[in-house]
Amino acid sequence: MSTLGSFIWSIADQLRGPYRPNQYGTVILPFTILRRLDCVLEPDRAAVRELAARYENPNRLKVEVKKATGRTFYNTSNYEFANLLADADGLVDNLADYIDRFSADVDVFEYFDFKKEILALEKAGLLREIVKSFGAVDLHPNVVSNADMGDAFEYIIRKFNEAANETSGDHYTPRDAIRLLVDLLFAEKDVDLSEGSIIRSLYDPTAGTGGMLSLAEEHLLGQNPEAKLSLFGQEYNPQSYAICKSDLLAKGHDTTNIAFGNTLTDDAFKGRQFDYCMSNPPYGVDWKQYAKEVKEERDSAGPYGRFAPGLPATSDGQMLFLLHLAHKMRAPEDGGGRVGIVMNGSPLFNGAAGSGPSNIRRWLLENDLVEAIVALPTNMFFNTGIATYIWILDNTKHPDRKGTVQLIDGTSFWTNMRKNLGSKGREISEADRAEVVRLYADFEDADPDLAKVLRNDEFGYWTVTVERPLLDEDGNPVADRKGNPKPDSKKRDTENVPFTYGGSTAGAAGEREVIQTYFDAEVKPHVPDAWIDWAKTKTGYEIPFTRHFYKYVPPRPLADIDADLEKQVTKILDLLREVEG
Repeated sequence: MSTLGSFIWSIADQLRGPYRPNQYGTVILPFTILRRLDCVLEPDRAAVRELAARYENPNRLKVEVKKATGRTFYNTSNYEFANLLADADGLVDNLADYIDRFSADVDVFEYFDFKKEILALEKAGLLREIVKSFGAVDLHPNVVSNADMGDAFEYIIRKFNEAANETSGDHYTPRDAIRLLVDLLFAEKDVDLSEGSIIRSLYDPTAGTGGMLSLAEEHLLGQNPEAKLSLFGQEYNPQSYAICKSDLLAKGHDTTNIAFGNTLTDDAFKGRQFDYCMSNPPYGVDWKQYAKEVKEERDSAGPYGRFAPGLPATSDGQMLFLLHLAHKMRAPEDGGGRVGIVMNGSPLFNGAAGSGPSNIRRWLLENDLVEAIVALPTNMFFNTGIATYIWILDNTKHPDRKGTVQLIDGTSFWTNMRKNLGSKGREISEADRAEVVRLYADFEDADPDLAKVLRNDEFGYWTVTVERPLLDEDGNPVADRKGNPKPDSKKRDTENVPFTYGGSTAGAAGEREVIQTYFDAEVKPHVPDAWIDWAKTKTGYEIPFTRHFYKYVPPRPLADIDADLEKQVTKILDLLREVEG
């Protein structure tokens, strides 16, 4: 639990009465952000006011402020938490003046509808006390680190969502899961991130409160303090967007790279590609309401558009984000890109051959973009206990990894938490994380019980339609006008034929040859009159992750089971005698 978070949340007790618990966040979050920015700006306030008096042009002022303070944002108001309460009658106006005089890039308070909230607090007679309480909290980065501030935001949001009965997982991802994703994202072989003053770009299309961007930056700077990481993100939840932007502002980032809006219908970074992309998109989220726009984009963008390979069912949009990120990787000729994305199990196997999801997997695998998939422990996320997986994509794989996918079973690498947070009862400790990253690095030499390396074609199969003749009353096949037997639709069946059937590799033997061999060995002996309708053959891809790690546990010997039953029967009989006696 975040102690700072619980302290800030305790301020919310003052709201009890006029506000319901599910409304506390609308006051607490913007005030926390305002106080954080207030503390960040404190040391240079006088110098900025002086510059504001000298330069009226906001663009020029921004340049001068950056020179003087190193920050991209500023506030030119004469008010701050220290003097807001001095004028008893003017608190509402003074607070509004303070908010209005932030530089244009600080648009975050609009997304909270903060001014409306200030008026409501004043009407309820609470504004003065709330301003006083926040003024007493020191949120300067020297006192409260960025990581602690992030934890506090997460704590407040979780409490807010619990009260509102919402899914907090929509807004942020646990830090232990992000750290593993970041480690894997930066774990490429032969790429030295510690060399000189490297410059890298990182993008999150579902940025939430900015946790992924912040932790990725922390990781890179930990390896190389000289590194420069440009952070880009898009978020469609107004509060999460405001928190993400405020957090990055306080850290000195150029927040014009954080956009508000729906990534799937309005890509704020159209035409841009990145060195690294990461995302934890919402699972199982219905995209019916903007299916029209997505389909229109697919049809107009042509074969190289982001949704060209296929569309998932409108009941689950996570594979749209997978496709979006695959198209956001820096082109191989420009140095290539990597992607880390967390999804549930359905993108691995849902959808039959020829369906949208299968075609998306086909496109990813035939273009050799999937490098590794890691199964995470269950009960890792705040709002769900289901199985989740990290996918790592790379369009310039290391030569050793070309044409393969590494599957890693990380489900056993977890540590019990002292106290559950929602559905989250487990965490990935530093040691657990190191184990998973080692399995990734060891590649083909990794423990085969925990990691497997498979060729891309081992995930492919053909769905073949098998027909049988329609028989007349005498049991003879009914022929069509050309003399061929008519198929009986009631007896129609399909067979899934792996690309690798009979030890073949895709391309080494032709499609027809492999299917015919399978048919002759597996179908014909059982139904000699059957034939294949070649026109209906479809190509499919699935990643049956758990099947590759399935361990057969033989049943107990019958004699042992009988002995146990005998014991139980004896016990029951003894109890019955006691009752009768």
